[in-house]
Amino acid sequence: MFGIAATMNDVDLRLSNYDFDLPASLIADRPVAGRHHSKMLVYKVKSDEIIHDEFINLSNYLPESSLLVVNQSKVFPCRLIGSKSTGGKCEVFILDIEANEQGLREVLIKTTSKKRLEQTFHFENGLVATLKEIRDGRFFVEFNNENLASYLEEHGKIPIPPYIRNGESDAKDVEDYQTVYAKEVGSVAAPTAGLHFTEEVFKSLEDKSISRAQVTLHVGLGTFLPVKVDNLQEHKMHTEKYFIDSKNLDKIKGNREIYAVGTTSLRVLESCHDGSDFNLEADKYYETDIFLHPGVEVNSIKGLVTNFHLPKSTLLMLVSSLIGREKTLELYKEAIAREYRFFSYGDSMLILRDQ
Repeated sequence: MFGIAATMNDVDLRLSNYDFDLPASLIADRPVAGRHHSKMLVYKVKSDEIIHDEFINLSNYLPESSLLVVNQSKVFPCRLIGSKSTGGKCEVFILDIEANEQGLREVLIKTTSKKRLEQTFHFENGLVATLKEIRDGRFFVEFNNENLASYLEEHGKIPIPPYIRNGESDAKDVEDYQTVYAKEVGSVAAPTAGLHFTEEVFKSLEDKSISRAQVTLHVGLGTFLPVKVDNLQEHKMHTEKYFIDSKNLDKIKGNREIYAVGTTSLRVLESCHDGSDFNLEADKYYETDIFLHPGVEVNSIKGLVTNFHLPKSTLLMLVSSLIGREKTLELYKEAIAREYRFFSYGDSMLILRDQ
């Protein structure tokens, strides 16, 4: 098995040990002008070297003929602002663009009153959502519009995170909060490591014979829900759907120099890696609830492109599974000192495991 086996100990398994102080001024409100001009902290694991650069120079650090694996899932405008039948304000956040077998969609509902079955929520142009099922605190509604995807494209709001302008998106976010290679509609949050890529970056990668493979993981709220237990081994991740078609699976299986773009791409790769190779059928949807943290071996990649993540988040723990909790927090401290921009619209980090 490749890489550093993370040490399993009580210190690394305590939620409280993944906290850090971040000045509010370093939370990025908008991406930098020209996505590829974001800062990039490069960490070479074997040499323990830290380099500060810009993302446009990504190709300088990757071996020739290596493979970048990106998540091509596309964010859909899943926030609806409307009113209850009684006139009070409501917000419905759609978690899945596809209806289930009963024709229902799982949603989050924000109102000031208790939710009840058959309650209706009303939106512009006559759209109505009726609450049909409440299960374990989860809400499932029926919409009166069969072509909901088209309706959302016109009337829905892009679901930027609450720490960006209190979650209130605008027309600029429609473009900003989407990767340039987004294709398969289904995510309620962007795979943000990919937001730094532009055609100029891909051209420089192609000049070095660095290729690209696409996977699809539809990002759900489970990735971003807070960990509520202090012992990480007791945390249960929500499931997310992923998919790899035959063409891209062949690329992945045929390359041993694989670099994941983002935590979601890495979760796909690790979910279908058996420790020695990728083991799954192409062109078929799977579900994963994999939780990567110190003590869990990561075998599928030689490196990771990622952003700087929230304190105590599962994403921070995922990065720690690669380089250890102490080193991760040390790099974050360095990034804060150099005023890197954090979170979804922030700067990037490149982890190189074999350099």
